[in-house]
Amino acid sequence: MSTITGLSAEPHDLPLREPFEISLGARARARNVLVTVETDAGVRGHGEGSPLPPVTGETQRAAVATARAAASVVEGRDIEEYRALVTDLRDAFPGMVSSLFAVETALLDAYCRERELPLSALFGGPAAPVRTDLTIPILPPESAAERAEAAAVAGFDHLKIKTGTDVAEDISRVVAVRDAAPEAALKVDANQGWTPSEAVSFVTELDSRGIDLELLEQPVAKTDVGGLARVRDDVSVPVAADEAVFTPADAIRVVREDAADVINVKLGKSGLMNSRAIGEIAAAANVELMVGCMLESAIGIHASAHLVSGFGAFDYVDLDGNLLLESDVVDTTFDPVIEPRGPGHGVEPAR
Repeated sequence: MSTITGLSAEPHDLPLREPFEISLGARARARNVLVTVETDAGVRGHGEGSPLPPVTGETQRAAVATARAAASVVEGRDIEEYRALVTDLRDAFPGMVSSLFAVETALLDAYCRERELPLSALFGGPAAPVRTDLTIPILPPESAAERAEAAAVAGFDHLKIKTGTDVAEDISRVVAVRDAAPEAALKVDANQGWTPSEAVSFVTELDSRGIDLELLEQPVAKTDVGGLARVRDDVSVPVAADEAVFTPADAIRVVREDAADVINVKLGKSGLMNSRAIGEIAAAANVELMVGCMLESAIGIHASAHLVSGFGAFDYVDLDGNLLLESDVVDTTFDPVIEPRGPGHGVEPAR
């Protein structure tokens, strides 16, 4: 038995290598929150969240404040009660998904470090290499092509292209990426940017040009689950729900309404334990699984990679957030293979 003696939370600002634009806006830096949990055994666990107001509904300031307030829930309690701790945190701070992901990760990291276990062990398997795609943001076609070519040279054989603005411009970007990296499998993520008819027109036009997509991610507004289902019915490309799924209840709704072929599990939306629950729902419903990320450093990315390697049921992996940073918290190479290690998530941020 080990008692939680302290929880601290600080802003964690991380400049990006280059501006990153999606249909919901552009960012020049990740404004994250870094949480550290300490036990009376002298063990520290670390967690990170990456709030993005249009997606998570949180500012960095709110996320830091929530994480600090979480100390009153966890301090003095047994780290072995991590499941009850996570439940109590979600009851105390509903909707504060980024800050709770950071706190939950720090708790589970400390628990596993005390026992010298990799975080993946909590999800049923050993830590194993995970291969990610690379994201091409909203850029002019020429710039998108340059990014795609550089990614292909570095060994990335799966690329995700951000879209969701003007359909014609989005098509030009996808064509440019396909021409620059003809061997890469292509996913498209509209981040809720289109109407259902625009999404269908987009896919139809790419079909006419002989461009096959691996996946079409969240083409319509997160609240329009019926529209998502209509897109799925009208296109040949697998359709993924992302922003439409934060909770296990959201996943059940998507399954019941036959709205998606794939559910994108993001720990930054759902946390570790709920992401596992969403994965179980998808597996039981024969819906494929994707894992995504926010603009997290290796702390958040490796936590997600441990879930992937431990759970072992993910069909698509999009864990490239730390590759977009100017500098990571640990040495990171521009490479598609992530090597999660323990104990815990295995990442010790520089202090």
